Amino acid sequence: MESKERRVGTVSRGIRCPIFREGDDLAALVVDSVLGAAESDGFAIRDRDVISITESVVARVQGNYASVDDIAADVRAKLGGETVGVIFPILSRNRFAICLRGIAKGCRKVVLMLSYPSDEVGNELVSLDKLDEAGINPYSDVLSLERYRELFGYGVHEFTGVDYVQYYGDLIRECGAEVEIVFANQAKAILDYTDCIINCDIHTRARTKRILKAAGARIVCGLDEIMNAPINGSGCNEQYGLLGSNKATEETVKLFPRECQDLVMDIQARMLERTGKCVEVMVYGDGAFKDPKGKIWELADPVVSPAHTPGLVGTPNELKLKYLADNEFASLSGEELKEAISASIRAKDSDLVGKMASEGTTPRQLTDLIGSLCDLTSGSGDKGTPVVLVQGYFDNYTN
Repeated sequence: MESKERRVGTVSRGIRCPIFREGDDLAALVVDSVLGAAESDGFAIRDRDVISITESVVARVQGNYASVDDIAADVRAKLGGETVGVIFPILSRNRFAICLRGIAKGCRKVVLMLSYPSDEVGNELVSLDKLDEAGINPYSDVLSLERYRELFGYGVHEFTGVDYVQYYGDLIRECGAEVEIVFANQAKAILDYTDCIINCDIHTRARTKRILKAAGARIVCGLDEIMNAPINGSGCNEQYGLLGSNKATEETVKLFPRECQDLVMDIQARMLERTGKCVEVMVYGDGAFKDPKGKIWELADPVVSPAHTPGLVGTPNELKLKYLADNEFASLSGEELKEAISASIRAKDSDLVGKMASEGTTPRQLTDLIGSLCDLTSGSGDKGTPVVLVQGYFDNYTN
């Protein structure tokens, strides 16, 4: 009997799961949840399906938490407890406020240096148009808080309604530290105020550290070097420290998950045992996509995927169907066109980098692409789907 042609390509499903708690057998619960969803919704598991687990539940099951006092103790030990420059933080109550509370409790004075007109992930303090009107060059000009207010007044974030300049300043004072706020985009500008610095940028942190050390900073400590070892029995992240952390309570943060390669390999093995299918598995955090309205890039985690099975290494190797249809097979149509394109796909090179027929395909790592899809699917609120099953991602027109 002739096989029926498949009419559906990639499908992304949010998988509803129980509320995970510290110490749970996460691998067993994830496998049970995926297979339970497959049974209830009547779909089959296939080879190269991708099971993705949000980093949040991995860290929760690991019990990877730290308190404000833990952060303060680490900051005091590493920076000396006097005047500390805190530079290039992102503007986020969830992502940075509790970290800042701990930093402030660990020193006498904080010189907070904010990048402008926006933070690293796109949260805007002031528009480029307003900078132009004021004649300000953000690449060279250093603004005091007074000058900033004189020029731009008191603005709130479009989506959160928060004046982060006021919010961060108040938070530092509430923790018992003095605060001075400046605005600059050159890391070296902080050296006019202090030579002990915590650089809070995420993806540019290595360059910032290099520039500061070369300019004579006495102590430079990235957020990745705060809470990179346990303090009084706390959690930690040896590789990323406070990077990727989220607010848990008013006094604690949930850190980015610790080593979790064993988890993804365990889930892959259990799925093979239960279904006979070899699926891929990954842990994912923030995706990488820009909001054209709010201009936010997302991507507040140090990596999209801290752990994944080997089959997710690499980038897509795809032909651009529009290119083939409009160029090589412009004279064909209907079934003849379909067969010609299918033949091209079946015969494509194993590495299409630089080939015209792949021009316009998305040049990103597979984990970044799939992680972004999963982040959008699971959402960050009350959907209750911290596991996402992606099917058909590695299919092409011929499958």
